[in-house]
Amino acid sequence: MGFEPKAGFMNAVLRGYTREKNETKIALEALKQSDPAIGYSQPDWLVERWQERFGKQKTIALLEWNNTPPPTFARLNTLKADARKLKQLWDSERVVYNRVQRDWFGTDEVFELESHPSLTSMRTFQEGMFYVQDPSTLLAVAALDAKPNEHVLDFCAAPGGKTTLIAQRMGNTGEVVAEDIDSERLKLIIENCTRLGVTSVVTKSSTPLFDRILIDAPCSNTGVLRRRVELRWRIQPDEITRLRQTQLSILGTAIKRLKPGGTLVYSTCSLEPEENQEVVKSFLAKNRTFTLQNERQLLPFTDGVDGAYVATMTKS
Repeated sequence: MGFEPKAGFMNAVLRGYTREKNETKIALEALKQSDPAIGYSQPDWLVERWQERFGKQKTIALLEWNNTPPPTFARLNTLKADARKLKQLWDSERVVYNRVQRDWFGTDEVFELESHPSLTSMRTFQEGMFYVQDPSTLLAVAALDAKPNEHVLDFCAAPGGKTTLIAQRMGNTGEVVAEDIDSERLKLIIENCTRLGVTSVVTKSSTPLFDRILIDAPCSNTGVLRRRVELRWRIQPDEITRLRQTQLSILGTAIKRLKPGGTLVYSTCSLEPEENQEVVKSFLAKNRTFTLQNERQLLPFTDGVDGAYVATMTKS
């Protein structure tokens, strides 16, 4: 009630588009080249930043990526099944899938689900044989390289995709401590661990120092805008500066809990150097006991996955 005038206006717009569909498509393609921000409906300031760093054609590839619906990726949970068993059950559930390979996967098995029933209706999902996870998120866990029986801290852990993969790689041994500022989101970790059969994850521990710490820091999320469509209009330029200070603060707090000789992994899903390379550079300048071992930026138009940044450091 009360929307009749708006409904009439929208119907008129849609009828007009139907009459001029081909002309509209041609005009839109021209606009994408002449003014990519408007043509792809993404913020001017972000498009300008990316064009300065990546150039026009790579930026357009990124804008197209952001406007494309993301596929569903499933990571095999080896605590509950092997690849052969999972594939057999998927065949019975009428799942169409393709194996995905990237150089940072190691022994992890990841599949793109081309078609499938509702996830929650699938026995393989209910019984925790796989976890829905973008391939880019495996890079941080690979860099952490946690070993069986170690004590590991996942500092910003919710909802638990990386946490449960760390536990899986450790063979459900040792202890993985999952912490998050949002206590409600910690419940998601417990739920996921229960479904996946992960028993080595706790949310509180008496362990004072850890062998390895993963910090998947809060960030602008500019590497995952296709998954968070509304975010492109909420994030503002000053947010990147504010988040940088938060990221450095988190690093400064977490390192007090790392053993000498321990490994620190810092990761984001941002494409912005202020939150990535520059944060690490500032951190290392103030913390001389840490050494950068390697860093890597994943880019959608280069790597075919969501954007991510990972830096691995060690404490002397």
